[in-house]
Amino acid sequence: MPQPHTDAPPSTDPRSARRPARPWAVVLVACAGTFLVVLDVSVVNVALPSVRAEFAMSAAALQWVVNAYAIAFSGFMLLGGRAADLYGQKRMFLLGLGLFTAASVAGGLAQEGWQLLAARAAQGLGGAVLSPATLTLVASAVPEGPARTRAIGTWAAVGAGGGAAGGLVGGILTDFLNWRWVLLINVPVGVLVLVAAAVWVREVRTGGGRRLDLPGAVLVTGGLASFAYGIVQTERTGWTDPRAALPLLAGLALLAAFTAVESRTREPLMPLKVFRSRAVSAANASLLVISSSTFSSWFFMTLYAQNVLGYGPLRAGLALVPSSVSIIVGSKLAPHLIPRLGARRLAVCGALLAAAGFAWQSTMAVNGPYVTSILVPGVLMMTGVGLALTPLASLATAGAAPGDAGLVSGLTNTSRTMGGAVGLAVLATVAASRTAGGTGAEALTAGYALAFRTGTFVLLAAALMMLVWLPRPAADAPRGA
Repeated sequence: MPQPHTDAPPSTDPRSARRPARPWAVVLVACAGTFLVVLDVSVVNVALPSVRAEFAMSAAALQWVVNAYAIAFSGFMLLGGRAADLYGQKRMFLLGLGLFTAASVAGGLAQEGWQLLAARAAQGLGGAVLSPATLTLVASAVPEGPARTRAIGTWAAVGAGGGAAGGLVGGILTDFLNWRWVLLINVPVGVLVLVAAAVWVREVRTGGGRRLDLPGAVLVTGGLASFAYGIVQTERTGWTDPRAALPLLAGLALLAAFTAVESRTREPLMPLKVFRSRAVSAANASLLVISSSTFSSWFFMTLYAQNVLGYGPLRAGLALVPSSVSIIVGSKLAPHLIPRLGARRLAVCGALLAAAGFAWQSTMAVNGPYVTSILVPGVLMMTGVGLALTPLASLATAGAAPGDAGLVSGLTNTSRTMGGAVGLAVLATVAASRTAGGTGAEALTAGYALAFRTGTFVLLAAALMMLVWLPRPAADAPRGA
């Protein structure tokens, strides 16, 4: 496995001959695709009360409006990444976005609750095919080095902004139009991006005629989906209930079987050699741990604003706009700071800044003012996240051989998604243990504060892990890192 470096001239890159003449256009298309996919992870949250009222759904059924998307998205991510290598990045991008857009139409026009849930699962599947292709297209379009780092910074900023903007976009659409527009808004945007991709993006296929590892695909998809399902169940039943424990154990068993199969098959879905690169293994582990803490911050901050401070959906979304802007600013600053600090140091500094924001947020009060209870800690948290994501994404993808680019991109997105799902379940359990069933403002505030306090220690542990494990500049980092 070649180590990530940029000493070789661009002509040695097998993808350079196919690099598009307008890389900025490819980056724009890829960023638009990832924005849609990430946005839909959270945009439906504020619309759930309206969905429940229209379809008379139970509380247990209602959570599947979110979870059906998340499970399909997590479960098929690695398969989508390898498909981009084998069948073409442009082809998989168009296929994934087409499925995502069609499913958005179906969900927005759903007449029964089960139709909405099926559409959300189809959206997640489309996102899993689309998402790895977005990062791979960016890496293929821009030469390795500072220019690619800036492009990945843009990709990370747009993706982070999509997740951050979900509450605001959902609140505006639900308040001023109808909950169905939370899904239907994807349609015109998706069609425009499809046309742009068809015109501007050139096909890049790096699989070298290899075949899809079907047993590995079945095992890893089943394992990730089962594990994600178990994580979702813990939020409702706890970690020891068989309804959560059995899917978790089954998921781990399937993933263990997947590892065994991949070590023996001639053309594996995920060559285990990719983990020989210190950059790939350490960056993905770091992304998983950081996401386990930061992904839940939007969830708890939104609940605190609405359930404790009394904000409505739209006002809560507006209250988080500075945080949304901060994560974009951090992601855009990162490429300029990497040449000075190095990818490893910048990622550590980002995690420490995010930890400071989490620690501040954990001091929240029942009647806390907006500036000190949401604005300042939110800006610290999200700026730190933005600074950490770009160098980690650069390290995670820089060590990939051309034929494994889509796979490594899928692995990067899987690390972030699964880390977020696990972290949200754990921190939700931590918060619930403190509230002890209480629904008053004081009990809820204590629970949310404990979740942020726990997240602080997780981020400090992530910073220590990155300091020890991430490669030093001379050994295993991209140029300027």
